Amino acid sequence: MRRLRAWCSARRRFEFCLTVAMVVALTGVCVALIMLPNTVLPKLRAAEPGATEAVGQAAAADPRLAEVRRIVEPFGSIIARQVPTGDGARSLVVGHPDQRIEIDVLERELAEATAAVTDVWGPGWAQSALVVVASSPSEFAALLRSPGLLPAEVAAASVADPFTAGSRPTGQRVVFGPDTGRRLDPEGMATLLRHELTHIAARADTVDGAPLWMLEGFADYTAHHGEDQRFSDIAPTLTAHAHAGRIPEDLPPDTDFSGPDAAFTYEKAWSICAFVAEKYDRARLVQLYHRIAAGKQDPTTEDGILREVLGTPRADFVDDWREWLRTRSA
Repeated sequence: MRRLRAWCSARRRFEFCLTVAMVVALTGVCVALIMLPNTVLPKLRAAEPGATEAVGQAAAADPRLAEVRRIVEPFGSIIARQVPTGDGARSLVVGHPDQRIEIDVLERELAEATAAVTDVWGPGWAQSALVVVASSPSEFAALLRSPGLLPAEVAAASVADPFTAGSRPTGQRVVFGPDTGRRLDPEGMATLLRHELTHIAARADTVDGAPLWMLEGFADYTAHHGEDQRFSDIAPTLTAHAHAGRIPEDLPPDTDFSGPDAAFTYEKAWSICAFVAEKYDRARLVQLYHRIAAGKQDPTTEDGILREVLGTPRADFVDDWREWLRTRSA
């Protein structure tokens, strides 16, 4: 024993032997976990606290949740809440526990936002939506079926399955980005929710490639409809340009809706729809949307539609809108 003790004490042999033993033991445990049968893994995941109990029976039975669960559950446990919205319909708000604050806001605002969209668009839509809060840029892209990560300025978007004109869109959902709750207050979240719900409501009557000044302007008009806000609150950049004498010359092209001046372009698009609703009426604004959104347009086809719906040629329409901007931004 004395010889063994002396050997272990020399040159820190005991610490070395102990380290080797620990490495061997830990390696064995890791190998055992790797070789664990796959059939055991789902049981371990299901046993995690919060993995399933946050999804109530009514929400779990909703068929819209199945595809979303396949996408979001690899990113962690989920919360799914069912919300009554419009004429007996039910909507869903889905996210992860880390997004509980955003989920609470959306759950609270969803019924009122649905009613606001119906008030402008009319009852001819499902009055129900699936709203998902992403936890990461990768999950955000996956939920929107995007092949790559989306630009950081995209706070939310809506998506649907491909469909033919005249059929009812399927697979529709509104997806909020992972940073939206930190960038917007609850009021801003509610406004953005109404904007995206407008796209959901109008999807069946909207053709890809239709002018964005109509599509995005109408969604923004609906989002702000009924709010007690001044022109300068909704369109601060447009107001500043108008005060400096820089009134837009024409309706904004689609290319201006991305890039550093996108916010300014969205304000111009909103103002076009607000002008139509104020000078004519909201019913004719909706009628104009149906006609403009029905396909790709150019100045000639827009001129014909404006003559038929509003009784004015495109050139006069633009001039009247520009004069309205001068008056409203004064």
